Order: sequence, then structure tokens, then C-alpha cells
Amino acid sequence: MTDVSAGLHIDSISCSRGYRDLFEGLSFSLSAGQVLRVEGRNGSGKTSLLRIIAGLAQPLQGNVLWQGQKISHPESDYFQQLLFIGHRPGIKFELTPLENLAMAVALNGSNEAMSLDDALCQVGLYGFEDTPCARLSAGQKRRVALAQLYLSNARVWILDEPYTSLDVAAVAVLEQRFVQHIEQGGILLITSHQPVKLDAGEQFRLRLPNTQLEAL
Repeated sequence: MTDVSAGLHIDSISCSRGYRDLFEGLSFSLSAGQVLRVEGRNGSGKTSLLRIIAGLAQPLQGNVLWQGQKISHPESDYFQQLLFIGHRPGIKFELTPLENLAMAVALNGSNEAMSLDDALCQVGLYGFEDTPCARLSAGQKRRVALAQLYLSNARVWILDEPYTSLDVAAVAVLEQRFVQHIEQGGILLITSHQPVKLDAGEQFRLRLPNTQLEAL
């Protein structure tokens, strides 16, 4: 996990919230087929770390590198290779599930191996394609966002509490998709208050505020 040019590299990043340091001097690398589970108590910095790696927030110190380049470098294709789904659904409630997915594909591209309707079917939203998301339950709104996982070409998936509001059956289906992504050479970073059961790839754990990865 030390080849900076092989994938995603976190280089000595530090983060604080107010006057409190969340983590300091955090460094690690992830390459194809590897999984990182970020754990820690509420307020330990899990979401802050994922947002920094996704380029949505800046670290106090350090850099995030993709293929040996800073993710902000004009020649970096990191954001074309990234799919980030936060702990909030991140969808437009006034739009339907189908319209939300069409917008996501227009912005981020699609692998074109699956139709929008089929992606919604995969997450249990068959029959709700044209229902305004404002009328869906919390779990259904979450599924609209997660349907992107069936359409994305991204090599790096960063998922913050993806199991929120999902039942056991939905979690099992989601984990099957994670395994497919990993076996196809994808990278997965995930936080979850629920157990994550994945039988694929090399898996590591980061327990904040510790800065050392553990092999699983």
C-alpha cells in the first residue's frame, strides 16, 4: 500500500473542527480491489475524512493524490473516476427517481450496461420511477441515490453510511454490488454503523482518531 502512483494516496493530511484536532498526519494508499472501512465514534471525523478525500473539503495540512497527482491538478481525471454518496440522499426531492438518475448520468456519465429503469429495479424501486421523490419514504429516497452504483463507471466509490434507512434484504443486495465493484478492480471507502460483510478484495480498517490502518 505504498505505491503512490498506483491509485489513491492520502499524504499526511490533518483536520480540525473548531479548536479540536480530529486527526493529524494521516497517510495511506489504496489501489485496485482494496476496501477501507472508516470507523470511530460520532464526531471522530469520519465524514470529514471522506469529504476531504472526495475533494469536497480541504485538509488543514497534506494532500490527496490520484495516480501520483494532486486531485486538484488540471490534468487529473480523479473526479471523473469518483462516485461520492454522502449520508444524506443528495437527490432533488421535486424530481422523480428516473429524473434524478438521468441528471446524475448527464453529469457523471454512465457505463451504459444498464438502463435507468433497470438500475431502479435493482434497488427495489420498480413502480416508483415516476413518483416525485418528496412522496417517497426515507429508505426509498436513499435507494434512489444508491441506484447510481449500478450506472457508474467510477473506479473510486466513497460511501458515507450507505445502509441508512435500508432493511436487511436491501443491505444484502447492496453488498453484492460492492463485491462486483471490488472484483472489477474498484476501490471502496465506506463508513457504516452497521456491520459490513464483504467477501472480496483486500480489506483494511481505519479507526479514528488512530491514523494506522489495520488489515482485516
